[in-house]
Amino acid sequence: MKTFINKHFRNIAKTALVLVYLVIIAGAVVRMTGSGMGCPDWPKCFGYLIPPTEEYQIQFQSNYNYDKGTIIIKDEALLVAKENFTSAKILTTENWEPYTAHDYAKFNATHTWIEYINRLCGALSGIPILIFTVLSFWFWKKNKWITILSILTVFGMGFQAWLGKTVVDSNLAPFKITIHMVMALVIVAFILYIIYASKTNLKKQKPNPLFANILLFAIVLSLIQIILGTQVRQHVDEQVKAIGYIKEQWMANPTLSFYIHRTFSVLVLIINGWLFITNRKLNLGFNKMNLVLTCIIIEVFTGILMYYFDFPFLSQPFHIVVATILIGIQFYVYLENRRKTIFISEEDI
Repeated sequence: MKTFINKHFRNIAKTALVLVYLVIIAGAVVRMTGSGMGCPDWPKCFGYLIPPTEEYQIQFQSNYNYDKGTIIIKDEALLVAKENFTSAKILTTENWEPYTAHDYAKFNATHTWIEYINRLCGALSGIPILIFTVLSFWFWKKNKWITILSILTVFGMGFQAWLGKTVVDSNLAPFKITIHMVMALVIVAFILYIIYASKTNLKKQKPNPLFANILLFAIVLSLIQIILGTQVRQHVDEQVKAIGYIKEQWMANPTLSFYIHRTFSVLVLIINGWLFITNRKLNLGFNKMNLVLTCIIIEVFTGILMYYFDFPFLSQPFHIVVATILIGIQFYVYLENRRKTIFISEEDI
């Protein structure tokens, strides 16, 4: 067991990290395509474990065996089955009640399956998290934080799933979407710490207090940028509802959040540029700063594309996904700069 844990624990945690980022990517695609309400309920979709593919499936059907919780659309409203029953020739209200969580009653098969795949990705990411949480108890004696954060990651995933439900029930309330995104980043941070703290060897790096403090500020700034970015995206969503897919008019009258977001991007570039140069100048050995600078350049480039070239295809989800990758790399470099972390060797397990 010790050999198995030492050999596979970090790989399982890394797999979980990749899958969590896959969920973030799927969520970005959901947002880009406007598929957030593709499934009106949670965790099922129109009351089904496997969602419908045709509109007739969510319309009333006579002599059909309905299960409790099945949802249909009738007269532009959602109805949910009170119990298991077989329908008569005509719809009667005795077996149905209005779905009261929200009043969004539209069906689009593409949107439904995009949202459903997003949920599947979330469920899939939970499997390696459960596995490494069980294995983490073998680290308890040497570094309790590995076990504690593993457990918190499980609870975080449960809380994130509940947040997903509240997002749907609120018909995509912007502030809940923002909380949903921030919680995803918290989960990423937990897993990154677990990956880092379970390392069996150290790289030749030189911890530097000033570098660490400026990097911490850069991380906070990246988080602020992500939150501001979700608010800018909210404005775009409102424009889509108001004027449709006339991309050249989406940012005709930007909000204050956009100008702050754009201004902060210059500050982000300057601060991380300083970190990149300092890392090289002092030979600190934090090679992932190359990735940080690459992500920032991509962020600036995609931001320019969206504003000046009317939101090219995939530019929006790519922008937000790279932002989440950026903050993850920054956090890992910050961990590398901390040498108080207890590392695990084969003999310690």
